[in-house]
Amino acid sequence: MFLSLITLVFSAPDLIISTMISESKNVVSLCINLIAIYAVWMGILEIVERTGLSEKLAKLLHKPIKKLFKIEDKEQIKYVALNLSANFLGLGNAATPSGIKAIKSMQANLKQTKFAMLMLLVINSTSIQLLPTTAIGLLASAGSTNSSSIILPTLIATTLSTICGVFLLLIYNKFKKSKYE
Repeated sequence: MFLSLITLVFSAPDLIISTMISESKNVVSLCINLIAIYAVWMGILEIVERTGLSEKLAKLLHKPIKKLFKIEDKEQIKYVALNLSANFLGLGNAATPSGIKAIKSMQANLKQTKFAMLMLLVINSTSIQLLPTTAIGLLASAGSTNSSSIILPTLIATTLSTICGVFLLLIYNKFKKSKYE
């Protein structure tokens, strides 16, 4: 921002104020669009949790989560399942509360759950997205005529990054002298 302002001072000083005001309007508009997108998805996630769908989802994902994360606690599995599901749907920040709850539930027994915490961090950072709803919503609100065209490239990129991240964590865990398990 500083470099842009300096460049603008030398190239077109008469545009500084008008550019700052117009871009401020764009930022406010973007924030309102993001609030709307997140409000909808946070509401859906709250409904999923209140209706008991999160427990059913945890049962469905129980074996893969147990194998990948090496955890046994049902509450931890429920929060991890909810977090992964939100990330699969491309909800990004809307997945954060369930991720925080999962980490908090794992903190009680840190020796056994350190690996699970690292795995959750890796998977959240790489974030496989089957449907990047937040990005699609932002593109649509910005006037994109084909905002869903990012689905396949996003799926490929996030799948590859997640596979690489999980693989690297497993290698790290295998060769680390004091394992997390």
